[in-house]
Amino acid sequence: MVVGGLVPAAVLLLDAQTGALGANPVQRAILQTGLLALALLILSLACTPLRMLTGWTWPARIRKALGLLAFFYGVLHFLLYLLDHGFTPAVVLEDVLERPFVTVGFAALVLMLPLALTSGRGAVRRLGFQNWQRLHQLAYVAVGLGVLHFWWGVKKDHTPPLIAALVVAVLFAVRLIRSRRTRARS
Repeated sequence: MVVGGLVPAAVLLLDAQTGALGANPVQRAILQTGLLALALLILSLACTPLRMLTGWTWPARIRKALGLLAFFYGVLHFLLYLLDHGFTPAVVLEDVLERPFVTVGFAALVLMLPLALTSGRGAVRRLGFQNWQRLHQLAYVAVGLGVLHFWWGVKKDHTPPLIAALVVAVLFAVRLIRSRRTRARS
């Protein structure tokens, strides 16, 4: 699973070496890694609703790998952004503080950091399952910020970020409806 998830990074690297990323290769790589991060985060959040609706158990087994891959591509996205800004901390800080588009993207990445750091079984034991579960609800905020970052980053056709927002809304709705039904039965 993880090896397959790293294929896009390998293709991106190959494209960079062969000049296949176009006139602005860093900007193209930033866009591709951002889309991958958001898509993988959405897929990781789709695992539980998919299990709820189908009874399949395999989505739960790949959820952590998808989340970690989303974080990997989010970090790569940010590193490429830093490269594009000459790794100048003052310029980056100013950008984060003054441009809402950058602020929400950075906030999404920051929220994903504790999720990645506590993705192992040892973290569940140390934090306790309920605390660990509450912490991992930050993924919902991160994906919302990620969709907003995507929306604000698109200049013309907002169809792709709208589709991402609708998918996230459906995933949230499935969880909400299912949890209300479970509480009503109790």
